Amino acid sequence: MTETVAVVGCGLIGRAWAMVFARGGWRARLWDPAPGVAEAAVALCAEGLADLAAAGLCDDPAAASARITAAPTLEAALDGAGFVQESGPERLDAKRALFATLDAAAAPGVVLASSTSGLRCSLWSEALPGRDRCLVGHPVNPPHLAPMVEVSGAPWTAPAAVERARAVYAGVGQVPVLLRREVEGFVLNRLQSALLAEAFRLVADGVVSPEDLDHTVKNGLGLRWAFMGPFETIEMNAPGGIPDYVERFTVPGGFLLTVPNDPAGPEVFGAEALARVTAQWRPAADIAGKTRWRDRRLAALRAHLLQQQAEAPAPD
Repeated sequence: MTETVAVVGCGLIGRAWAMVFARGGWRARLWDPAPGVAEAAVALCAEGLADLAAAGLCDDPAAASARITAAPTLEAALDGAGFVQESGPERLDAKRALFATLDAAAAPGVVLASSTSGLRCSLWSEALPGRDRCLVGHPVNPPHLAPMVEVSGAPWTAPAAVERARAVYAGVGQVPVLLRREVEGFVLNRLQSALLAEAFRLVADGVVSPEDLDHTVKNGLGLRWAFMGPFETIEMNAPGGIPDYVERFTVPGGFLLTVPNDPAGPEVFGAEALARVTAQWRPAADIAGKTRWRDRRLAALRAHLLQQQAEAPAPD
């Protein structure tokens, strides 16, 4: 039996989720409070699925597109849905109001997942009668090309809801990452924020140009990070693995001791530092066009990595 997901909110993230679920064999029923948005999203999803097929990331775009429909009302979108993926405004008041409606209208036991990138589940679910089925399912942008999704519940989220979400995401080709407890910014944005803060500081302090900073990541760290995480990386940077790496670089004067002892603070995002960074940065003439270029590059990279994983899986 084909399952149905209710996709609530049809902006960039909502449309990407619709493509993810439809490509994974689910029916995706779209709803958005703005008139005409869900209907327009159906056609945009069809275009996106065709692009995925051209990159080798969707076997049957026509069939997947046929599984995406617009619902006239929120109640119609939720009717018979076995999972709810919300991608509404990133405002706490809006999230609380929307989830109160979802909790009242969705069938009992159906998981209510939010794509929020920064609002902890406990902040908007505490007062809900069905708070035990609420959780965060935070994707990477764009979700249809970057498969990681963070699964984070509140202290009262039922383990069964967490396991259902993990199984659903894995079943449609995503890579769920479980957060064992709530933390501000989740995992991805905490890592990204740490890197961004240091990047802003290094540029603002005149250590490196913005372009060379980006080269350091995309032609250095990023090449490894495309298929290995930081723990895998350092394991191979010392003959004795992770303990050997840490021992080598925590000797007196070692950078693992000196650099973390001098972290970049929030002032690196202040007006003065921002002015220094932007004064050196050549902005894209067409951000929408560059976004399309990014998506094509991500699609090609994702297809390559999937092929490599199939042909030569990593050794234990």
